[in-house]
Amino acid sequence: MPQDSLFQPNFSPRVGIARLPTVSYDSSCPGENAIEQALARLADSLDWCDETGLFGRVIPPGARVLIKPNLVLHQNEGPGGMECLVTHASVIRAVAEAALRTRASEVLIGDAPIQGCNFDALVDKTGLAAWAEEHMNRDRRFRGLRDFRRTTCVLVHGVRVAEENLQSEDRFTLFDLGSKSLLEPISGSHNPFRVAWYDHRLMARTHHAGVHQYLLAKEVLDADVVINLPKLKTHKKAGVTCALKNLIGINGNKEFLPHHRIGGPKTGGDNYPDDSALKRAMEFISDRQNVTNSYAGAMVWRIAFGILARASRYRGDRIGMDGSWSGNDTIWRTCLDLNRILLYGGRDGRMRNDLQRRVIHVADAVVAGQGNGPLAPDPLELGLLLGADNAAAMDWVGAQLLAYSPEKISLVRHAFDRFEWPISDVPSSKVRLVGDLGAGAPNEILGRVRTPVSHPVGWVNAAADPVPAEPRIRQGNDLAAASVEPQDA
Repeated sequence: MPQDSLFQPNFSPRVGIARLPTVSYDSSCPGENAIEQALARLADSLDWCDETGLFGRVIPPGARVLIKPNLVLHQNEGPGGMECLVTHASVIRAVAEAALRTRASEVLIGDAPIQGCNFDALVDKTGLAAWAEEHMNRDRRFRGLRDFRRTTCVLVHGVRVAEENLQSEDRFTLFDLGSKSLLEPISGSHNPFRVAWYDHRLMARTHHAGVHQYLLAKEVLDADVVINLPKLKTHKKAGVTCALKNLIGINGNKEFLPHHRIGGPKTGGDNYPDDSALKRAMEFISDRQNVTNSYAGAMVWRIAFGILARASRYRGDRIGMDGSWSGNDTIWRTCLDLNRILLYGGRDGRMRNDLQRRVIHVADAVVAGQGNGPLAPDPLELGLLLGADNAAAMDWVGAQLLAYSPEKISLVRHAFDRFEWPISDVPSSKVRLVGDLGAGAPNEILGRVRTPVSHPVGWVNAAADPVPAEPRIRQGNDLAAASVEPQDA
């Protein structure tokens, strides 16, 4: 549809919050769906709705709509369960059904989970597969669920066995941000970028000085409106995953997604905070394991790595590797590059100076994730939905709900920077809350609802200072006392 007919976003600093009467996703009572009612209040507080429905002022007639949830993995790697791991199916359904009540020409749900995710098992387990089939039969505009990955893998006794090129490259669009990438200042000349469980030689082709490439699913770029549906969680590499980090899932292949750099700070890396011969040996072994084509060879490397990892833990190391700490200076740059492409990237792979699509954000924080997120989180019962036009503003609030000081989270702090193709045109000091908790500055309002939060061990130093008083928080019609002292991971 013509680009000038879109309702363009204005990067509003407002973040809406809707509180559910109970911390539950239950929608068994017709006409009393708490998720739908909370979403309606959220849309009203952010001026998204009109007489035609919840997204009447967001989705113009004839628009193509992409809904991007967080469907990262088919099972929690810890004991925390599914509710704190992925965007809950009830939130996805409510948003998709509201989008279908507009005059949109098509509505699609899509994501690129991690390589090891069994996508079919995930959508079956959550009930999304049966629901999607029913709605596709009922409304031809609904295009169902799409897995954007070109590479998947399984681990067989700890050895990565991959399936590559599952989808044709012509279903994706290549972007090269070159020297304007936020990764350029840390590129160097020695192939420093890494992502876990992947051949680093492939990443050396896509990210080096002067070249910074990303491969986006065409359905993302074809969308006139994107509704980003993150799950609010702690994240051991980025600190927090919410609106900004969720866009990792619009990219098709992992070799386009630098997550950290080899070495420690003394050698120009950010893989770990210290700099030891033991860690350097573990990096060497990890690289060898990821490039070998021999199952037997991979097993040898895996055993060697395990021996060194146990030795490192014996010496008191609790952070490990893979950039799982607050000094990770890489992952935030990758995330913000993808946010810039989503906002300004044309369908031809070229960046524009004007916004190319409307993007709004609705975060599932009914049961958020704490502790060793994003893949092994524990439940954090907040009973909230968040909404925003501005991803940076949403994450500023989300970080505070997770008991962080947002200025200590690089991903959140730098989202407000003044670079080309900006993500926000207002400073963080202008962020304001609206909705069920009242209106005002986040630090004034959220202090009344903050609960104890467990952080990844590498991010304890980014926790907010504890508030001495024990404020009262409202949960439905009940009041309960809550400590605001963050717990160690």
